[in-house]
Amino acid sequence: MNMNQPPFNPLSDARNFFRSKSALSYLVIINIVVWILIQLFRVLAFLFDQPDSSSALDSVIDYLAVPASLPVLITRPWTLFTYMFLHIGIWHILFNMLWLYWFGRIFLEYLTEKQMVWVYILGGLAGAVAYIVAFNVFPVFRTMLQNSYALGASASVMAIVTAIAFYVPNYTLYLLFFGRVKIVYIAIVLFILDFFTIPGGNAGGQIAHIGGALLGYIYVKSIRPSSISSFRQKGSLLKWFSQMFRIKKGQPGGYRKARRPVTDEEYNMQKAQQQKRIDMILDKISKGGYDSLTREEKEFLFKSSGKH
Repeated sequence: MNMNQPPFNPLSDARNFFRSKSALSYLVIINIVVWILIQLFRVLAFLFDQPDSSSALDSVIDYLAVPASLPVLITRPWTLFTYMFLHIGIWHILFNMLWLYWFGRIFLEYLTEKQMVWVYILGGLAGAVAYIVAFNVFPVFRTMLQNSYALGASASVMAIVTAIAFYVPNYTLYLLFFGRVKIVYIAIVLFILDFFTIPGGNAGGQIAHIGGALLGYIYVKSIRPSSISSFRQKGSLLKWFSQMFRIKKGQPGGYRKARRPVTDEEYNMQKAQQQKRIDMILDKISKGGYDSLTREEKEFLFKSSGKH
């Protein structure tokens, strides 16, 4: 496929991204703004020579980060949401936002902005729950339970990475030293690494990543036609649950009832109409580039390529 697009310009691409007013750009902006405010508070406390500046900063972070202690959590329920937008170190937010940007763009090629926001929030909540449960159940965390808290968008990002990786498992990225790799393998490797690095110095973070990844996987499986069909066969309760995630007819992954066999004439007509639409989309790409396509057109082209 020949795509007549202008040369890649990182600054122009970043500028267009932040001007796009998409759900992805808003999520990145919120995380960056919160980080800037935290850093601004730290600098001002230092410049005004506040003797308890470090303690004041810790108090602000504790007020926004999610605690492992259930008694403390009860007094700060909002931290279940605020923690997923909170970062301290520059490398922490940089890597999280890069992963969110890379896989978020892939996510929006096939799914909606609303779905991205939900996966981000639900993934963050799942990560927080996994972290809190683990620290209150496993004896190894008993001594650090009262003073432990979690922060960062990692669980939410892992939910988005895993969700899109299992939604379009054949989507490939070019990785330095590895060549072209399917994103589903990237998600699986990240999950395995998180699991086996739990005994390291960031057990709470790794457990939260796993919780977010599991949420992303469950979400994608719930919107797949095969999953909906299997739920329908298992009872009315699961049928009701499947309706919560059911995609309307015409959307990617939408469920359709079985149709009667088509005749040769009908089949040829359908193929001709399909090819005509493909030609129109390719012509649109040649004029405005791949990014000019709508999400539905990208999904149609992807399915027609035989890779889905």
